[in-house]
Amino acid sequence: MTLKSVLLGGAFALTLATAAQAEDKVIHMINCGDNTGAGIPLQEQLISDWEAANSGYKVQVEFVPWGQCQEKSTTLASAGNPPAVAYMGSRTLKQLAANDLIIPVDMTEEEKATYAPPILGTITANGKQWGLPRAFSTKALYWNKDLFKEAGLDPEAPPKTWDEMYNAAKMIKDKTDADGFGLAAASFDNTMHQFMNYVYTNGGEVINADGEIVFNSPNNVEALDFYGKMASVSQPGPVAYDRAKLRPLFSEGKIGMFISGPWERVRVKDVNWGVAPLPHGPSGGAGTLLITDSLAVFKGSGVEDQALSLAKLLTNPENQMAFEIAEGYTPLRDMPQVAEILQEDPTWKAFLDAIPTGGPEPFVTDYVGLQDTINEAVQGVVLGEVEAAEAVEIAAEQLEEFK
Repeated sequence: MTLKSVLLGGAFALTLATAAQAEDKVIHMINCGDNTGAGIPLQEQLISDWEAANSGYKVQVEFVPWGQCQEKSTTLASAGNPPAVAYMGSRTLKQLAANDLIIPVDMTEEEKATYAPPILGTITANGKQWGLPRAFSTKALYWNKDLFKEAGLDPEAPPKTWDEMYNAAKMIKDKTDADGFGLAAASFDNTMHQFMNYVYTNGGEVINADGEIVFNSPNNVEALDFYGKMASVSQPGPVAYDRAKLRPLFSEGKIGMFISGPWERVRVKDVNWGVAPLPHGPSGGAGTLLITDSLAVFKGSGVEDQALSLAKLLTNPENQMAFEIAEGYTPLRDMPQVAEILQEDPTWKAFLDAIPTGGPEPFVTDYVGLQDTINEAVQGVVLGEVEAAEAVEIAAEQLEEFK
């Protein structure tokens, strides 16, 4: 065989391989965030395994910053060029479903049973599940033990009620160089999230089990009134702060307390801190906002069944738990590894104990409208422009448009 024939044969083989690759159907997956997370290599391996078991399909993962990824997915779908699967805040699912942009997940009863009911509630609308939970968080109260001691408070006794939290914050503000509390009130989604923690720890709701708007309740008036009261012992100008901007203040010893998720445990530096369950209001008890992000399968990609197969592989109990441990997320399911995590790091306790009493992010057909309406109510009270009762009444009327 001549060298020429060898080269031609090699070229022909390469052409066939290239042609075969070109025939692969692409599963376009949009992943919010970047590819630096410790769980991403695990995800990449699972995708590679799935491709090996599903000849003729190729998964293309596109990492898009959080501030743009949900809008990009929705825009592509609305234009008739949807991603096959996308990482979305679960709050978007009802709106996407109402616009016929995603398909239901069709979980088996066995699959449903792996989730606590409150978690399943974050993806359920009209009796159907519209996403597969991929990330999950509860919230807890971080406190600076040294500032507590300096203010004359017991550094090992975090507040358990709203009144105790306010009084502790006031003592810190009055007796130290720090502000008592970090309060988020910026025009951003996590301002609504922060306020929902107060709603749920005071027995309130936004939407009840029948899908009715019940925001205009005495419980929520109390919650909003107290949120405004906390502004008097917080950092100056809370409307300039979203939740992420509170961590640096806490790390620098400039605020005595703030509310956030489990990720702060590894990000707060140089502070003698503790973490405890959220203090509760006069009309409530233990509670927290439960937030999930999910993998949603879009309609019209032509590979819906395969995309759903991939999403279920990534989020099955064993694979999801490995991903969560790597990423440092609150575990979605009560599996044996959870006890091991808690034994290794007791600071997980406040976040895990909150799950059974938590409430879901309100599930509406216009989550941006919901977010803006509640944020405007919060900002109005924090700035002293409106009383809590009036702000809640106005917001409740506006929320009727979004249910």
